[in-house]
Amino acid sequence: MTVRGQAVQAVRVEQHVGPVQEAYAALLLDAAADGVRVLMAGQGGVDIENQAGLRAETARLDDVPDAVRRVGAGLPPALTAAGLRMAAMFRACEAMLLEINPLFIRPDGSWLAGDMKLITDDNALYRQPALRALLAANAAHYPEVQLKLEHGFDYVVVDPEGDIGLVTTGAGLSMMLIDELRARGLRPYNFLDVRTGGMRGDPTRLIRVLEWIAAGPRIRIVLVNIFAGITHLGEFAKLLLQARAAVPQLAVPFVVRLVGTAFEEAEAVLGAAGIAVTTDLERAVALL
Repeated sequence: MTVRGQAVQAVRVEQHVGPVQEAYAALLLDAAADGVRVLMAGQGGVDIENQAGLRAETARLDDVPDAVRRVGAGLPPALTAAGLRMAAMFRACEAMLLEINPLFIRPDGSWLAGDMKLITDDNALYRQPALRALLAANAAHYPEVQLKLEHGFDYVVVDPEGDIGLVTTGAGLSMMLIDELRARGLRPYNFLDVRTGGMRGDPTRLIRVLEWIAAGPRIRIVLVNIFAGITHLGEFAKLLLQARAAVPQLAVPFVVRLVGTAFEEAEAVLGAAGIAVTTDLERAVALL
């Protein structure tokens, strides 16, 4: 069958847990406080944030087990037991969030995760072989993370009906560009942090990006926006032309804005191919 247009691929059958008490436990990376936030409550539920009984403490990573014991004092012992297991898992998985809601506590004092949410640091996945294997086995459920693991950079379709393909580097710069384009009533198709420093003379990364952009049904133009620090723009320009030649199905104009080392060489390389180059973002956007 299909549910909301999605084909059902599997059915999961859970065990019956019988009479239980629903509780709550969570660990959250708190970067502003340079620590881990430990949260517990004797009752779980969808409105956990508004519960008067929610307890919390922020601790350094090494002190999280002791914080779990302090926060769990006076609550059912199963909460502390679960919290200590969670603390070990949080550290081992290099997690940013680990939350069990509800945490089922049986009459005999044992506990079971009724539902759990785990968010890990994608940048640490190279140290996590078990998580990488899980992602590879479930690539359809985590397409963006799997793409980053496989290709070494970030690419996300932000508007399937967008008509401007983006070739950009720098996550912050790319997000700012998307916001700027949307503020002008334009529709960027994708987010990209192509990480030009990782190309090392190989156009493969750009070829993959242009192939994915070419899959957009409404793409009418490609905006290249590269602010290079260590990247040699002359080399980048040559790789861009090689990639464009390798993806003939993307037969749309390119608007290129470059800033950085060897701009003049890049301007000459792209100019010889009939592609105008500018250092001015306003001018580039005006050509879209």
